[in-house]
Amino acid sequence: MRPRLRSIAAAVAVLLPPAMLGQAPPAAADGVVVGGHPVRIGDSPWTVALTSRKLFGDERSGQFCAGVLVSPKVVLTAAHCLAEETLGEHWSKVRDLAVVAGRGDLAGTEGKEFALEKVWVNPDYDAWTNAGDLAVLRLKRPAESAAFLKLAEKPDDPAYEPGSPARVYGWGDTEGNASYPTTLHAADVEVLPDTVCERAYPGSPDGRYVAASMVCAGLMRGGPDACQGDSGGPLVVKGRLVGLVSWGEGCGEKGRPGVYTRISAAVKTVVAHRPVKAP
Repeated sequence: MRPRLRSIAAAVAVLLPPAMLGQAPPAAADGVVVGGHPVRIGDSPWTVALTSRKLFGDERSGQFCAGVLVSPKVVLTAAHCLAEETLGEHWSKVRDLAVVAGRGDLAGTEGKEFALEKVWVNPDYDAWTNAGDLAVLRLKRPAESAAFLKLAEKPDDPAYEPGSPARVYGWGDTEGNASYPTTLHAADVEVLPDTVCERAYPGSPDGRYVAASMVCAGLMRGGPDACQGDSGGPLVVKGRLVGLVSWGEGCGEKGRPGVYTRISAAVKTVVAHRPVKAP
């Protein structure tokens, strides 16, 4: 059994009617990223959607994962978002694979869509533990009008300290039952000690937590959390990127925190893929 990844698989998108993929949550729902709340794209302009209308339909701009702009041409996301298990085919065969920036409501037309110049998927990504869950996307043209999120680069950055208030963004499942909204949501969580996720995911069929490349976040009582469709989205502490939505068991369950790709472990890779300015 694989750990529960947080992308929308193409196979599921094909089986569900377009109306279900694009439906808003019921009035009683409090948001995406389970237990969250709606936010304006202007509050997190660096949050972007990964899209393919060919695979996921038009209802939500073809969104299946999220990502984060860290420079005018570079987007970070989760490696499993580009896996065949998610797309149903190799990412290079998805001709309309794109990034949408500046579109808070996926049913609308605001913002811009960007074709991809280059895709790098971490060759060391372990699909069984989900360690190294990172991909870097290079846009064909720069997203010059968008804002970019700074990285929490150092392992000892205070942003990684347990108890730090954090916020996770995405367009994923609001209920844990395939209720996908069109509007961007956020959930307030906190960075948890590595020991919490090590106890929750010790190497059982649920997956294994690897502290060197992962961040543990959520609330001890359960509740607010990322969910399917949020993969690759940003986990933000004090205005800096500390993690990318990766995996977990269930959504918002007590004793089952969310697991995120640790940004401090990926800084060298990110820097290597940033375009070099001419002298």
